[in-house]
Amino acid sequence: MPKAVINLSEHANRVVNVIKAKEGLRGKSEAIERIVQEFEEHVLDPALRPAFVEDLQRVRKGSFRKVTNLGEVLK
Repeated sequence: MPKAVINLSEHANRVVNVIKAKEGLRGKSEAIERIVQEFEEHVLDPALRPAFVEDLQRVRKGSFRKVTNLGEVLK
């Protein structure tokens, strides 16, 4: 697991401590992980989410038929 040394402003440090206390987490690392998880769920494009990739792989494995003209499909 990667480790990082970060500099937080006083406000950001307070927010991390509030999340830590509110969620009952053991340390600031867990609080930051929780914040990142929330950020991912709300902000990232759905195409980047692992569930989307799994759905896409499931669809690709499905059965398909070759169509030479649109009339075949519309019947």
